[in-house]
Amino acid sequence: MPNVPTVLPSTNLRTPPTIIAAIIAVSALASAFICWLVYFHTPTDVAGTQLRSLPLVNAVLNGLSTVALLFGYRFIRARRVLEHRSAMFTAFIFSSIFLVSYLVNFTLHGETHFNRLSAWWPFYWKLLASHIVLSVIALPMILITFFLSLSGRFPAHRRLARYTYPIWLYVSITGVVVYWMQAAIH
Repeated sequence: MPNVPTVLPSTNLRTPPTIIAAIIAVSALASAFICWLVYFHTPTDVAGTQLRSLPLVNAVLNGLSTVALLFGYRFIRARRVLEHRSAMFTAFIFSSIFLVSYLVNFTLHGETHFNRLSAWWPFYWKLLASHIVLSVIALPMILITFFLSLSGRFPAHRRLARYTYPIWLYVSITGVVVYWMQAAIH
């Protein structure tokens, strides 16, 4: 048998730009669809009789994602890579289920209106605006960060995760706060 050289995986892999472009394009389409659903689509259950608990379910899913993210951070700081990976997959699953539930809620009920005469309105709209803008930014960042990890591009994964993590955590936490504020006003 001839001598076959052993090829070791490179730690300096280049990510194909087409992969990143595809992730960004899919994220942009998803964000455009959500925008259309929230602001232009006529709700199918205007009376709000079907699945009225979805906003609470969404807040719980965001809360569970937050907890998983915090554990993931703790695990990676302790160099417990397998536990970190499990926690981050758990956060991703909770966030994905949240997104489906969120889409169903907006399909059925439409936008939740906050009382603009409330003393909380100035804080609420700024919090909501930052939540929305950062959630649009977070989606492709999360997907790219996961891609980098799953494809073994760990140095690039670490570099991007430093930015992805706090944005994802902020979006998860503010999702819960927005729910609490809406629930308190209604």
